[in-house]
Amino acid sequence: MQHRIIKQVPRMLFGAGALGRLNELLPAKNGAKDWYLYVVDEVHRTTGLLDRLDLKPEDKLYTISTAKEPTTVQVDELRDLVLKENENRPAAVISLGGGSTMDVGKATAVMLNNEGSSAQYQGWDLVPNPAVFKVGIPTLAGTGAEASRTAVLTGPEKKFGINSDHSMFDAIVLDPELSGTVPAEQRFYTAMDCYIHCVESLRGTMINEIAAAYASKALEMCQTVFLSKGEEDKLMVASYMGGLSIVNSEVGICHALSYGLSLILGYRHGIANCIAFNVLEEYYDEHVVEMREMMKREGVTLPTNVCAGLKPEELEAMVDMTLRMERPLTNALGENYKDILTKEKIRELYANM
Repeated sequence: MQHRIIKQVPRMLFGAGALGRLNELLPAKNGAKDWYLYVVDEVHRTTGLLDRLDLKPEDKLYTISTAKEPTTVQVDELRDLVLKENENRPAAVISLGGGSTMDVGKATAVMLNNEGSSAQYQGWDLVPNPAVFKVGIPTLAGTGAEASRTAVLTGPEKKFGINSDHSMFDAIVLDPELSGTVPAEQRFYTAMDCYIHCVESLRGTMINEIAAAYASKALEMCQTVFLSKGEEDKLMVASYMGGLSIVNSEVGICHALSYGLSLILGYRHGIANCIAFNVLEEYYDEHVVEMREMMKREGVTLPTNVCAGLKPEELEAMVDMTLRMERPLTNALGENYKDILTKEKIRELYANM
């Protein structure tokens, strides 16, 4: 059995209306110059959620676009803007939005206390200094970003996470009321990110009883919501538990392939996972069939032939991106994964998408 030192989010508020108690999680402002930084998906300028935030005159609100996957450049520019426009660092960074927004918030909190570009910290345990205190508030259920130690960013050469204990939120708010503004397809694709987290965790070589417990229950909750029309709060709990399953184990082939789709074709993480998972029946058999049944019930149709127009060099970049995901592929296939998932096999899988 592999022994690991595991960090989890220390504090959580859960339940309908929990957003109204956000201040109970925040560190106190100890002086006139203390302030909070809110990093919010710009879509919430029109959803009414901004009106529910208790912003004080000294606090700052930065809205970000999530039309594309978050990038190291986006994080570096936000960090530089915050430091340029304010005399001192914030007492806390509060991220409100989906996985992309939470990843930007986590990475910005890290970069406010660390020098250079966020690209140099893409990898495992490369961050030297603790981040600014940070709180995550998901308005989408499924990414697990609220539970993880990873801030996934697309850099100049790769899509990869800042994987560090310093990236993990210090507190989170899980309020099921906040997901009511999500379009149906986006809700489904994001929820399937959780579903796939659980499947890849349970079917992987790095599984342990802690991860299995989280993943099994989260998978059951996803099935209840999409096959039996269960309550919406189950999806938010599933997202958190699915994230914890990955913190304690690892993802697999689907995520490795989806990173290539995001890097070259710009697909958002949730839909990229669904596109990739849909061709992986050879590896995840009945769970791929079950996802297709969920899509049918939800009236969701995946794009097809997404890789048909790729240039040879673009396809090779996607293949190389997939093979860089050593931990997920080792989890899925073992130490000899390169002998099983060859470049030719990866090209074939992309061609089937």
